[in-house]
Parts: sequence; structure tokens; C-alpha cells
Amino acid sequence: MQEIERKFLVTSEAFKKEAFQKTQIVQGFLNSHPERTVRVRIKGEKGFVTVKGISNKAGTIRTEWEKEIPVLEAEALLVLCEPGVIYKIRYEVKVGNHIFEVDEFLGENEGLTIAEIELKEENETYQKPSWLGLEVTGELKYYNSQLSKNPFKNWK
Repeated sequence: MQEIERKFLVTSEAFKKEAFQKTQIVQGFLNSHPERTVRVRIKGEKGFVTVKGISNKAGTIRTEWEKEIPVLEAEALLVLCEPGVIYKIRYEVKVGNHIFEVDEFLGENEGLTIAEIELKEENETYQKPSWLGLEVTGELKYYNSQLSKNPFKNWK
């Protein structure tokens, strides 16, 4: 139930050629408080409810609980979510012994692309692909829950 991950900005679209999977994602937040978020997601043909706790100081570790639910239930719950539904395409890219999940945001967050890597240990080493840019782990504005409230299009 503990998630250890790091987030990075992406500097080019080179990851698209390396991706082995591509999935459409729609998600909303029933609760987007930074200390606890409750997310509803439709990922491809599957629905999910996810609860995440507050991150540690570095932003790398937090509690995460996820449960698959029927898509019809996820669609019904999305109607109840706070304003600011997130639309994105997720690309999965194998780099060395790890898989990077690269989210290309659409709609209000178009122009933003973020890569995440899940680790087994906080200081685990991993191979960095050429398209990996600035690390933004722990920077709240890059959390999906915050992007739903203050989308990328408003940052400029």
C-alpha cells in the first residue's frame, strides 16, 4: 500500500517511439485535499477508485490504495467529482529494469507531459532516458489533483 515514485518533466516526444502501451485516461477527484485525495479513473476499459495519503517531505513516498470498479460505476462517480476533470494519454516505456509512465495531458492541461517511475526503494538507481527532463517530485502543482484545480493553461 505504499507508493514510491518520482516525477519528471519530459523534454521531447521521443518516448512515443519507445512506448509499448498507450492508454486513454479520464479522471476526476471526489476529494483533492493535499493530505488525502480520492480519485475516480477510467483507464482504457477499466474503472478505478484510488485513495492517496500525504507525501513525505521529499514527495517520493505516500500511502496508496486502489480498487478496480466497473466502468459504469466509475462514469457515475465522475459526475460527482469536483470541477476539473483530467484527460490524458498514458504511454508506458520500458527503460532498463523499470517502466516509465509518461502522461501527455489534453484539454486544459495540454502542453504538459510528465513521466513517473515507481521504485521499490526511495534511493533506488534507475536508467534515465534522453527525453527525461527536470525532476518535479514533490512539487504540488504537478500533482493531478492540483492540475484539476489550476490547469497548465493558466500557468503562463
